[in-house]
Amino acid sequence: MTRSDPNQRKGLRTWIELDREAARHNVQAMRGLLARKTRLMAVVKSNAYGHGLYVFAKVLDRLGVHGFCVDSVLEGFRLRKEGITKPILVLGSTLPEHFVAAADSRITLTLSTFEGIKAYLGTARKPEVHLKIDTGMHRQGFFPKDAHRAAELLARDNVRDRVTGLYTHFASAKDVTYPAFTEQQFAKFLEAERALQRAGFRDLVRHAAATAGTMLGRRYHLDWVRSGIALYGYYPSRELEVQLPEVKLRPVLSWHAVVSEVKRLPRGAFVGYDLTERLGRPTSAAVLPVGYWHGIPRALSGTGRFVLGRVPARILGRVSMDMTVIDATDAHAKVGSVATLDMHDAIAKSGTTSYEFLTRINPLIERIVV
Repeated sequence: MTRSDPNQRKGLRTWIELDREAARHNVQAMRGLLARKTRLMAVVKSNAYGHGLYVFAKVLDRLGVHGFCVDSVLEGFRLRKEGITKPILVLGSTLPEHFVAAADSRITLTLSTFEGIKAYLGTARKPEVHLKIDTGMHRQGFFPKDAHRAAELLARDNVRDRVTGLYTHFASAKDVTYPAFTEQQFAKFLEAERALQRAGFRDLVRHAAATAGTMLGRRYHLDWVRSGIALYGYYPSRELEVQLPEVKLRPVLSWHAVVSEVKRLPRGAFVGYDLTERLGRPTSAAVLPVGYWHGIPRALSGTGRFVLGRVPARILGRVSMDMTVIDATDAHAKVGSVATLDMHDAIAKSGTTSYEFLTRINPLIERIVV
């Protein structure tokens, strides 16, 4: 059900609503898991998991998170432009031509390759950096055995004060039935930390746990945790949801669209491309001005559902690029009625994860905080 002020959505055919109280609840739920010294970094990469980069970052900022993790330095620049002053860490790679601007904007970058170190050492004004250690994810990062060499290169150039953190990322923390791999990764990370200490690097901010690692226990929390999906109201896995019944998360995002057309169709009529839907009863078909360009997966064709009032309305036929037809027979819809996507149903039936579904919502759709 839509909660926004009609004046806020005037002129919009479709919009996203962000529930401020749900966000507050989720922040408090994650804080409740942390030791007092551990700080909560909000991961707002990929357009804040589809929630709107700066729109939702401002909500989280007011809710008191310590800082923000983004994928690219350009996301960091946008947050600074929008008035975010808290620490920002770029998790992804950064082209050397952005190093100076990152320093000027007080944005911390990730160094994860020797090529990156070489470019960094050749930069006039150096931003703060965190070193990424590859403990088993096998994406970004220095292997633990190379951590000492990386530290020596940075120490030799006397930039110790610019290296302020060290981190890794767990590959399978959400799989609670196989904890051994996460524990192995954590041991390798601590080994890398000792290597940096031998090279003279002290008092580094250490972080290893994203949302799943945070939920596994305080052993992995260290100085920071990087929480993403939980702040948006979703669990990293069903296993963690079952294991932590006391952690109740509330989805922040709801997606709404205005009915643009309603027509009565007889039993036996076809709906949509490729004649995949043939009606088994006289049907009131409502047209919504959203499709797969907006982020409604074609996998929901004939099976996904919206809600009109409190009545479920199944998608009829193929999801098109810019339009979706729903069965409004039992909902008595009219032009101007508001339909709301059933998010949990949509994620389950689209054959993907909440992460992918949310981040694929078109960033041009207006986000409204309610």
